Amino acid sequence: MENFILYEEIGRGSKTVVYKGRRKGTINFVAILCSDKCKRPEITNWVRLTHEIKHKNIVTFHEWYETSNHLWLVVELCTGGSLEMVIAQDENLPEDVVREFGVDLIAGLHHLHQLGILFCDISPGKILLEGPGTLKFSNFGLAKVEGENLEEFFALVAAEEGGGDSGENALKKTLKGRVKGSLTYTAPEILRGTDFSITSDLWSLGCLLYEMFSGRPPFFSESFSELIEKIFYADPLPPVPKDSSLPKASSDFINLLDGLLQKDPQKRLTWAGLLQHSFWKDAFVRRDHESSTEDSIVSGKVMERSETQDSKEVLKPSGRAKGDKSGQRPSHSFRLENPAELRPKSTVGGQPNESMFLLSSRPTPRTSSAVGLSPGEDRTQHSPQKAFPLTKIASEHLSQQDLESQMRELIYTDSDLVITPIIDNPKIMKQPPIKFDPKILHLPAYSVDKLAFLKDQDWNDFLQQVCSQIDSTEKSTGASRAKLNLLCYLCVVTGHREVATRLLHSPLFHLLIQHLRIAPNWDIRAKVARVIGLLASHTTELQENTPVTEAITVLTELIRENFRNSKLKQCLLPTLGELIYLVATQEEKKKNPRECWAVPLASYTVLMRCLREGEERVVNHMAAKIIENVCTTFSAQAQGFITGEIGPVLWFLFRHSTVDSLRITAISALCRITRHSPTAFQSVIEKVGLNAVINSLASAICKVQQYMLTLFTSMLSCGIHLQRLIQEKDFVSTVIRLLDSPSTSIRAKAFLVLLYVLIHNHEMLLLGCQARLVMYIERDSRKTTPGKDLQSSNEYLSKCLDLLIRHIVHELPRILGDILNALANVSGRKHPSTVQAKQLKMCLPLMPIVLHLVTSQVFRPQVVTEEFLFSYGTILVSNTEFFTFLIKMWLSLLFVEFGVRMK
Repeated sequence: MENFILYEEIGRGSKTVVYKGRRKGTINFVAILCSDKCKRPEITNWVRLTHEIKHKNIVTFHEWYETSNHLWLVVELCTGGSLEMVIAQDENLPEDVVREFGVDLIAGLHHLHQLGILFCDISPGKILLEGPGTLKFSNFGLAKVEGENLEEFFALVAAEEGGGDSGENALKKTLKGRVKGSLTYTAPEILRGTDFSITSDLWSLGCLLYEMFSGRPPFFSESFSELIEKIFYADPLPPVPKDSSLPKASSDFINLLDGLLQKDPQKRLTWAGLLQHSFWKDAFVRRDHESSTEDSIVSGKVMERSETQDSKEVLKPSGRAKGDKSGQRPSHSFRLENPAELRPKSTVGGQPNESMFLLSSRPTPRTSSAVGLSPGEDRTQHSPQKAFPLTKIASEHLSQQDLESQMRELIYTDSDLVITPIIDNPKIMKQPPIKFDPKILHLPAYSVDKLAFLKDQDWNDFLQQVCSQIDSTEKSTGASRAKLNLLCYLCVVTGHREVATRLLHSPLFHLLIQHLRIAPNWDIRAKVARVIGLLASHTTELQENTPVTEAITVLTELIRENFRNSKLKQCLLPTLGELIYLVATQEEKKKNPRECWAVPLASYTVLMRCLREGEERVVNHMAAKIIENVCTTFSAQAQGFITGEIGPVLWFLFRHSTVDSLRITAISALCRITRHSPTAFQSVIEKVGLNAVINSLASAICKVQQYMLTLFTSMLSCGIHLQRLIQEKDFVSTVIRLLDSPSTSIRAKAFLVLLYVLIHNHEMLLLGCQARLVMYIERDSRKTTPGKDLQSSNEYLSKCLDLLIRHIVHELPRILGDILNALANVSGRKHPSTVQAKQLKMCLPLMPIVLHLVTSQVFRPQVVTEEFLFSYGTILVSNTEFFTFLIKMWLSLLFVEFGVRMK
């Protein structure tokens, strides 16, 4: 490694930094990845699969090294950035360009499949562009050899790193989630649990071709469950370019995508059909005739199926040009049994010296070159136009009113307001799976899908049979068992939204409420309550004549009458919560309260009692979850929970619970209560003290820190404790330390809190600069480059950073003006007055702020303008004596920036 020179950073992830490098004594430039050792399984996998591959459409591996803290991977330098960047910048590509790029992709992927390698995670961020425009596959961290278990390989490498195979099961459990790629491009059979195959790679290729043309993947959603459902069942829309002036997709291209995006892998296009497809216009035939080097790809017309190949459709080439070795497998497979054979080089003398890897030359201007980072990391590859995407926006000035309005819109994000079910929530209480016996059901055991499409007459007959059996008296043990069995069947089918909605608005719901009140058997009451809760949880619409309030009243009375029975409360509370939440969401949709949906005050009283100290943890958790869900809505039901004691009670649950899930629910509920009434969090601070709250913020887990930052932001936006917080150095220091968090949301919210502080106290900017705030801003500015994998979180971070940078840029002239005025007032005076000395004492310490900003790559282009130099430079030079040397040196740096010679 001492044979390489490192230049500037060209990419960064949470565990990997990518540098531009050069081999000493040559002009051969390379990309050098510096990765934490926790990424050893992925890096080892990358090396063992590519160390012998030489192909024009695959990033070439050169060497790798190990030091005390890092692994260093030297690979081919690609100066064109990633395909992800190209799509983000151009939004969509013409069909001719898609064809040209597709030829490169197919050439590289076909070569990998010939070698028996599956890429497994084809996505735009892992496709790099070499200078002339050649596409190359990079980042083989999740690739694997056909038939092997990558999870086992990762576990073996990790165990080898640990010096033995002890704790292998724990390692496998830890590494289980690291072998999964990008869900957006994953084939449906993989999501169902099938192993990766050639056909699953071809599905991902189809997704990539679709996205290049239309600017968006064929299946995309912010919701995980919705995305899964689309991949399983939805047909992709015909590809349409975002720019309506561009030509529409040709019939050949649409036919190609239809073949690649077949949900049944058996019907999906194979290599033979893909290479011969008319969309390519014989491009592969021409390549085969024109090229006789290693990077040639054999046309589908001269490909023949090997007699020894299995049904996986790996095609064996015939008639290769002389000297073409690209069809041969690597001489070493490095499969599961011998991962220790592949070892990185160490430094000279075997000493793991880190110092030789420090930046060893003057940085050159940024380029867009980068290689794919380790799996799962942020992709922050740069281009000259996009090195700091906030520069242009931040220069625009916002009025104070507009700034604060935009800040208020950023306080709560979708991730702050996520809803999870109250009933059957495994984080609260694990429920055994519900089963029923169709033999003793005494009515047709329709499946959920069949029930959803029953005609009216068949539905009425089915409903009548259900009501008849539920209304029958339990004269024997067998009758009770049959009724419980029927209720179990109803629990199963109510998970379907359409079925639940129809049942809730049927006579069955009235009957269930009656049995909740009068059934002599508590087992049946508990099961009835569960059916009602599941109906409320899955119903999509509520009619005004539905007796929901009656059900809430009955449940409240049962809980009050049996309040000391904890088991009974655990059965009834989830149903009560789901009903109140259903009413709240429906009221919010209709935007005016319905008297028929009024929740009795006794229900709020019961739920508050369930939060108190002394209750079982499960009961506390259920009550907190109800408040969390209901207070997500803007409804009268949410207002019912806003009392003087709610804040301290939820804080007590958060502080004294030993279960993380309950702590998160309690602080999340407090966060949502504060959305309606910021005084709830104010009462917490007044009761336990600000220092205790700040300490909790510093030591909490990530999810809790996100909610607590939201609480502080909400309170600052209303001016509560404002003067105290903007002067509290411990608070500001704690928030700045959170900028080291791996969570994008936490860093964004920390920037937002700091913005509120700086608006009201610009002196805190000095503390921020001393605590490396400018460095954090520069780092996250690079991470806001548009990308698909982290689109929503990057967008939120970008908005918060944008507002913070705009404010700081706007504040700098005021800070510098105050400094110059203070200097001007004492110019030529031997003995400044008390007022002048006080002014100097306040203003001069802020001078480092100016130096931090004008030397920053983010702020310098916006603050160091010609107007800035000639306005302030003259004043500085003419009004100071004891700062002459320092200021002249500083000014010389600024003038050099614009090529102006200082006199």
